[in-house]
Amino acid sequence: MGYWQSCHVPLFCPRLSQHAAPFRQPRNHTLPTTRQSSGRFTINRFEIDSMNIIGLILVTATAAFPAAQLAGLSDGGNATALFSQYLGMAALIAMAWTQILSAKIKGMETVFGGLDQIYALHKWAGISAVLAMLLHSSIDADLPGSGGGLLSGLAEGLGEVSLYGLLLLSALSVATFIPYHLWKWTHKAMGVFFALGALHFIWIARPFAMTDPAGVYTGAFSLAGLLAYVWTLLPDRLKPKHDYRISDIDQTGGATSVTLEPLGRPLRPTPGQFGIVQFTGSQNAEPHPFTFSRIEDNGQLRVTIKPLGDFTDDIEHLLKLGQTVRVQGPFGRFKMAPRKRQVWIAGGIGITPFLSWAQALPADAPAVDLFYCVRSRGQAPHIGEVVELADKVPNLNLHLVVSSEGQRLTANVIKDAVGDDLSAARVSFCGPKPMRTSLKKELRPFGVSARQFHFEEFEFRSGIGLIWVARAIIGPFLGRDWVRLVPNAPRRS
Repeated sequence: MGYWQSCHVPLFCPRLSQHAAPFRQPRNHTLPTTRQSSGRFTINRFEIDSMNIIGLILVTATAAFPAAQLAGLSDGGNATALFSQYLGMAALIAMAWTQILSAKIKGMETVFGGLDQIYALHKWAGISAVLAMLLHSSIDADLPGSGGGLLSGLAEGLGEVSLYGLLLLSALSVATFIPYHLWKWTHKAMGVFFALGALHFIWIARPFAMTDPAGVYTGAFSLAGLLAYVWTLLPDRLKPKHDYRISDIDQTGGATSVTLEPLGRPLRPTPGQFGIVQFTGSQNAEPHPFTFSRIEDNGQLRVTIKPLGDFTDDIEHLLKLGQTVRVQGPFGRFKMAPRKRQVWIAGGIGITPFLSWAQALPADAPAVDLFYCVRSRGQAPHIGEVVELADKVPNLNLHLVVSSEGQRLTANVIKDAVGDDLSAARVSFCGPKPMRTSLKKELRPFGVSARQFHFEEFEFRSGIGLIWVARAIIGPFLGRDWVRLVPNAPRRS
């Protein structure tokens, strides 16, 4: 995928030296020092904590509902076949949800949470659908007396093609080493096999008619999923968007700052949100998500892009003043809480949402402590702007953490700098996942619960923790030492 820049990409943030070099800083700028603490490597353990609970319950309940419809058809002797029938229906419903969730329909974030949560739910709905299909295929679903039409034989073949096609594409979709421009098309092709699965359901022999409640319910979900799939196939120019032109390009701390001027009705994002940006006037018009690092009242927007992938590595050479840009959105639920005591933690390019937050911070808001972690001052995007904001905004305290100067951030550093009871503070984080995991764990003894620690996932595209699964299955037989043979394998702490 295109990397979700700022709060939505893997970033570097210091975990290196034990000693802080002295440095004179402007008002409200503190320089913490601390001793080394250990972190641990983490992976996506089903991402349950990243999914909106309402959306998770809704998807699960709608996929489970056909079981109640089929229960009335059971006579005790056909329970296994009915269970297989249910698995096929649940797989279709889950696959329909994957299409609906990927359509970026307006208002969907209100129900399912931010787009990062929606994509996590999308991924696991798809994985669940494939698992249900595998079970459905391996358990005999034939029922005595089930009516099969002329197309029943064709339906059997379509079901097999759908299953094997989805298996192949699902394996490719979690293979993060595949280039995005290839991955994108294999991912979109899943809708074709979903459509074949829907035809399999319509034509196959079943113990109920399509006009019965079970048929109408599953058919309606299949239709909704197919409509959503058609929507995703439409050219981007036919979808709701806002047109801009590049009015300024600047280099800042190894990143490229791009100011966008509206050509028509401007986007009205709230601070912390992001948009899907297409540089249509350049040689590469692939859509990529970027956080807005500045939001002006006149409609101007700014995105700050760090070279972290195939597309962003060439960004300096792709963009020119006056080029047209297409922006979809806004997306995201990463919002500040201006009436609460706040702690903001930024790692590298993760400073961008906090820039827009600082610009919108009310003068009467409680004090905010911003911890900005960078490799070096020369590689700190918008460092001058951050310092200027800290000097201008009286309730914003900046703590610059520079790893090349022997500094690093821990929960103890945060506690010492903030001083107040952290259990009453809201912590907002934007940076690399290992740092987030470590700080979240370290802050718990200080009263910062999971509800108080706010973040958005960095990557829309991720694996599923296959090494962790292998460890769980093989570990008891081979012992702990096997993990040493596997590069980057996780170790329990």
